[in-house]
Amino acid sequence: MRRAGSRRRRRLIVLAVPVAVIGLLLVNAAVVVRQDTEATGNSTLSLDGGNIYVRQDGPRDAPAVVLIHGTAASAHWWDPLVPMLAKSHRVIRIDLLGHGRSAKPAGGGYEIPEQGRRVGAALDRLDVKHAVVVGHSTGGSVATALTEQRGDLVTALALINSGPRLDAFISDGPAGRLMFNPVVGPLLWRLRTDKLIRQASSTGFSRRGYEIPQQLVDDVRGMTYHAFTATSRAADDYLKQRSLPDRLTALGKPLLVIFGEDDQRWRSSSAVEYRAVPGARVELLPGVGHSPLLEDPPRTAELLLAFTTNRSVLADSEG
Repeated sequence: MRRAGSRRRRRLIVLAVPVAVIGLLLVNAAVVVRQDTEATGNSTLSLDGGNIYVRQDGPRDAPAVVLIHGTAASAHWWDPLVPMLAKSHRVIRIDLLGHGRSAKPAGGGYEIPEQGRRVGAALDRLDVKHAVVVGHSTGGSVATALTEQRGDLVTALALINSGPRLDAFISDGPAGRLMFNPVVGPLLWRLRTDKLIRQASSTGFSRRGYEIPQQLVDDVRGMTYHAFTATSRAADDYLKQRSLPDRLTALGKPLLVIFGEDDQRWRSSSAVEYRAVPGARVELLPGVGHSPLLEDPPRTAELLLAFTTNRSVLADSEG
């Protein structure tokens, strides 16, 4: 009798453990998904859907250049370029909703057109009449969406390693794919360490010897799971609906495309598709990957300055 009772208890314990683990996973997923964070920092603009962090450098009366980061990044990604750009431009950096020091609501507002509209509203609040807009990766889609809505505001665009269409994407890697699993993803997000973040982010950089700065790791740590997944899905949806070259052709704006030849996230060969946009200039940079703004700041700044100077002069004459 005692042995039978002991066996039953062991069986109950064996059954209870996985049930408890599954229960904890589900509770964790619910908690992580509902995380909601307000904006931080002094330079914030109160906009519908959440406060947005804005950083300005350079003379306020100089031609405006707007820099838009990609997914899981922030305005800090542009730090190496700003000193070179701010000598002759009013440089405006914006943390998109869900990123950096901006608000990270648990609800909606992460769609690419909404992100673009919000950037336009921020520029209106800053009394910017004309601007050259530069976007990195997903930021290129946001810049395009902004231009679709505000052709009066955007005089020209520069895209840095922005995939032209969804099937040009290479891979998120195993960890990236698991991140979107509704149960496993939130757990991985909660357990992420600096080392794991660096490993997952390594495909964003291809220059030999490049070390990912701590600030970039902190940018990922500062996001909520919902903001990350919602932004990623929104970026995919935008490209599924229509490719960037098709959208840009319809807009008729001057275009510069910069693409690292060794990009591990988007096939660099796809950059030639932007040449279908009338007047587009496409520059492939050898020896760097998905993030030329960090891997080769001087070369990236040189290309941007050559482009923005001409277009800013044009904008001033039209304004």
